[in-house]
Amino acid sequence: MSKIYVLDTNVLLQDPYSIFSFEDNEVVIPAVVLEEVDSKKRYMDEIGRNARHVSRLIDELRAAGKLHEKIPLENGGTIRIELNHRAFHELQEIFVEKTNDNRILAVAKNLSTEEQQKEDGKPVILVSKDTLVRVKADAIGLIAEDFLSDRVVEIDHIYTGFLEVFLPVELLGTFYEKGELLLSEVGKYSFYPNQFLIMKDALGGSASAVGMVDKTRLRVKKLAINQEHVWGIHPRNVQQTMAIELLLRKDIPLVTLIGKAGTGKTLLALASGLMQTEDYREFKKLLVARPIVPVGKDLGYLPGEKQEKLRPWMQPIFDNLEFLFNTKKPGELDAILAGMGSIEVEALTYIRGRSLPKQFIIIDEAQNLTKHEVKTILTRVGEGSKIVLMGDPEQIDHPYLDAYNNGLTYVVERFKDQVISGHVKLLKGERSGLARLAADLL
Repeated sequence: MSKIYVLDTNVLLQDPYSIFSFEDNEVVIPAVVLEEVDSKKRYMDEIGRNARHVSRLIDELRAAGKLHEKIPLENGGTIRIELNHRAFHELQEIFVEKTNDNRILAVAKNLSTEEQQKEDGKPVILVSKDTLVRVKADAIGLIAEDFLSDRVVEIDHIYTGFLEVFLPVELLGTFYEKGELLLSEVGKYSFYPNQFLIMKDALGGSASAVGMVDKTRLRVKKLAINQEHVWGIHPRNVQQTMAIELLLRKDIPLVTLIGKAGTGKTLLALASGLMQTEDYREFKKLLVARPIVPVGKDLGYLPGEKQEKLRPWMQPIFDNLEFLFNTKKPGELDAILAGMGSIEVEALTYIRGRSLPKQFIIIDEAQNLTKHEVKTILTRVGEGSKIVLMGDPEQIDHPYLDAYNNGLTYVVERFKDQVISGHVKLLKGERSGLARLAADLL
């Protein structure tokens, strides 16, 4: 049966192409939604860009007919702007204030009432990213859904970058002797290039080994990097060993790391970047950047020159650099960085239009990036560069992103089949016992 989907503003601002995601059903956009989109067009961020994109898409649809009537879409469905059904009297006693959310609810409720009076009435479904709007809809007897088409993966299916397999001890012995095994001997799994395998004794013995699937996906081989420490940092668990393998490999220019706070993502990436930039001279510069997305209430404008303004946002990076350089006095790190000249700490605000050749690029807190923003960043990477995207998909401060539709998860899933990329999910917190317990319990 055909359905009617009433879209909330946040759905359009999250994904401008969402209007084409409902197959052969009818899409209804309340007039108040257009007002809200119009109010966001002047923003100079991702929300403003999407608002302008939505406006252009709807304007292009005018060529096919009148917007207040049904306009056919290529997927077989229709779209229309709902100018009527704004009567608020039915919800007046329940929701006193005529807020935009309540006006959208009124449109959906009135449409639903009309359809119920017809013999062949269609189900009316309100689609919103706002949890409370969906709760209100349920309270007044409306069907409400979250918009899920923008999700890269389903819940709990994010690629981890490694696979645990159990093998006969004889095969483990062969792996130790020859340094490789045919994947056909390992088992019938779905293997990806540069995926790690944690191989254990099937009978419960202590024998185990860690290998990596080669680019042909025919063999699993021993790790190529035999590095006891990186810039003084020793791996403390098997996932950190995997991360160092990816960070130091010359044939893997794209590395993604995800993990909870304290798992060592930033520290390992900085140590690997410093070693390859300062010791081995494989890159001309180490560039570290992070999106400017506040946690909690925004501080507003900050005084000083550009570097002074950026310092509070970049302080987590400087904290890790102070640890790596073992600085003890105030201003000592600034003097070291000024003397080296090959380390640049920057905000992602300034990356558009740049070309970044022969650089080791670290993008921290990448879970706060949208799909469009992460595409912009990756298309800046020049010849001979290596880029590391890292973050925790469970700690997102962007209003329209979640663990399954953010830019970091998007890259992990889209590049897991590519031979130029590698990924690992860090599981164990190593910052402190307290930090590890807080990450697990809170």
